[in-house]
Amino acid sequence: MDGATTLVGIIGQPVVHSRSPQMHNAAFRALGLNWAYVPFPVEPAELGDAVAGLKALGVRGFNVTIPHKQAVMPLLDDISPAAVAIGAVNTVVIDGGRLVGHNTDGEGFLRSLTEAHRFRLERSRALILGAGGASRAVCDALARAGVPALRISNRSAGKAEELAATIRAHHPGCDAKALDWNPLDHRAAINWAELIVNTTSVGLHVGDGSPLDTNGISPGHIVADLIYNPPQTPLLQKCAALRARTLNGLGMLLHQGAAAFALWTGKDAPVDVMRRALDGEPRPS
Repeated sequence: MDGATTLVGIIGQPVVHSRSPQMHNAAFRALGLNWAYVPFPVEPAELGDAVAGLKALGVRGFNVTIPHKQAVMPLLDDISPAAVAIGAVNTVVIDGGRLVGHNTDGEGFLRSLTEAHRFRLERSRALILGAGGASRAVCDALARAGVPALRISNRSAGKAEELAATIRAHHPGCDAKALDWNPLDHRAAINWAELIVNTTSVGLHVGDGSPLDTNGISPGHIVADLIYNPPQTPLLQKCAALRARTLNGLGMLLHQGAAAFALWTGKDAPVDVMRRALDGEPRPS
């Protein structure tokens, strides 16, 4: 790193667990770019000052993670139509002093899901746990891909209702409904769904349990957890023991990151290099 290095990074709290720096910095090295990716821990009360500071410092862009994906939107100069429809931003490009928000989470999730498991999305009903920024991207992507019905369950029922209404408004062909957060409704939804996606942070911290009672999970289910560290959350461990197909969030991290890389640099991301960095493999000599 020197005085000519172009900076990008990630804002959120916490960001100490983020593996985005190793992925992006490996990609910059592979393409011979004098760029660096830095994590910036930002508390909610400091978000406005942090965004203004990044702009003032000449940072080229940044990723946005929990808890800022929606709160950052009023601070931006422009937002892509896809991010507007989703109602959340995970990538910001700073160009000519203007901050433009994008969302690559949905694209990243879909690519990861279809890369790992072969199945017909247009015939799959989905239960989504959580209604935050990541959930909004996942729900929008699934509806856009033709999933006929979604059930969205969140501890705050109002957020689930609002998200379901947003999905119905943008995707009239998708039967999106909110679901109460209780074991009885969850059990019925497990029996109804083929795909289950956890977008909450339950499972991220040591001592967390599963956000879902896994009674009813079968080999016919695909269970995805957007958490990637730890790679096997309590939810995924329990579902794998019941012979369900499982997927952690590492593939989504890879593919959303590749899309963000292209937005910042204008170059195709070296996806294989980024994948090896996430897998902890050494660089080829």
